[in-house]
Amino acid sequence: MSPAGPLRATRGAPYAPAVRPDRRLPLVCLAITLAGLVVTAIDPFDVPTWWLEVFPVLVAVPVLVATARRFPLTPLLYVLLTVHAAILMVGGHWSYARVPLGDWVRDAFHLARNPYDKLGHFAQGFVPAVLARELLLRTSPLRRGGWLFAIVTSMCLAVSALYELLEWATALAFGGGAVEFLGTQGDPWDAQSDMLFAWIGATAALLLLPRLHDRQLAALRA
Repeated sequence: MSPAGPLRATRGAPYAPAVRPDRRLPLVCLAITLAGLVVTAIDPFDVPTWWLEVFPVLVAVPVLVATARRFPLTPLLYVLLTVHAAILMVGGHWSYARVPLGDWVRDAFHLARNPYDKLGHFAQGFVPAVLARELLLRTSPLRRGGWLFAIVTSMCLAVSALYELLEWATALAFGGGAVEFLGTQGDPWDAQSDMLFAWIGATAALLLLPRLHDRQLAALRA
């Protein structure tokens, strides 16, 4: 037997050492996310915007807690979801157009606008791509390959488009009160570029992370 432990495979994945996932990691990620919610809720730039931006986090946390025992996720996915939650919470606290980190990047690279929202949309593709890949490989007959890549990227683009439609509906419902939530910063092509960044994020995740993700999926099956 290899010193690294027994070798396991999962649905066509290359054999890899099966390492039992650390059960403490989800608790650490949960604690970080809850702390982030509390901190960013303190004196946000615009309270309604904070609620709108962190709403996905408020939905995802109870779902992940409720399913943690019978359907635990890979450590990679827990970490990515925590990072994505942090991006949303920071954007909600300052509003995306006013995040200080984005201001610094704008000034340093002489950009026309604060680009923090593009980081958010990149993550909107990057993280859901890993989530969709994991769910499809674990719950459907779909295997690794071109069809998985195409379906996952299409799903991420659909999520991005749905988010843009929700932003549009919010603008219609609240009028000028939705300006901070939209965060277009005067760009008439903001929705299209948002979806482009989501597609880039999804593609990057599927090109960079499959080997690591497959090893962790094998560990879960072990």
